[in-house]
Order: sequence, then structure tokens, then C-alpha cells
Amino acid sequence: MGVYKELEGEFEYEIVEEFLNHYSSMIGVMEKLIISLENPSTFANKINELFRMFHTIKSASAYLKITPIHKITVLAEEILQECRELQGAASEALIEWFLLLHDQLNNYKIDLENDHENFSKLNKNIIKVPIEYLR
Repeated sequence: MGVYKELEGEFEYEIVEEFLNHYSSMIGVMEKLIISLENPSTFANKINELFRMFHTIKSASAYLKITPIHKITVLAEEILQECRELQGAASEALIEWFLLLHDQLNNYKIDLENDHENFSKLNKNIIKVPIEYLR
């Protein structure tokens, strides 16, 4: 039994399916938002949009007890909260880091969709949070 079937065993099918649909939608637009952080005129708005996405994923993954997704989104939300207080354009390191998070979350989405036995291994570079958030 894979990770998706385990969720279906614990929760109603509709809840699991709704999570996967919303999660997939957010992953689909997240990369473009991350790249747009390099524009100082839209930085604050894009940070807030990303924060809401990660917060939504965090809350839903906590409810469904999807620990790998929950842990990454908690970290992302903490960094985004710090970024909310800044003005300017994101550093290249910050953008690259968020793209790593996006890729990892996309891997987890694929794991769910294909009902893999386990979630993909965490990219070790995710724990290397950039020091400089702005250029």
C-alpha cells in the first residue's frame, strides 16, 4: 500500500482528493511566483501570496498527518514571515532555495499521485537556508 492509499484508509476519499487537487494547483503556480520575487515592485505582494499558499498546504498537511510536506511548509512559512518585513528584491540564493522547496513539494505530489510506497528523499540542500534574503 502506498502513501495515497494509506491516506484514503484514514480519511474520506473526498478529503484526500480535494487536498491533492488544491495542492497540485498551488504547486502549478508556485514556481512563477517564486521567480517573480526578483522584481522589487511586486516583492511584497508575491511574498504574501506565497505565504498564503504555504500556510494552506501546511494546515492541510498537518490535518492529514503528511509529515514530510508539513515540515517543509513550516520552514517555508517561517522564512516568508521574515521576508514580509523586508522591501526590495529577493537575493538569487533565496529564489534558488524556494525553487528547491518547490521541486521537493512537486516530488511529494508525484509520490502521492503515483501512490509510491514512501515519499521521496529530502534534498539535503533545503536545510541550507540562505542568510541573505535581499539583493
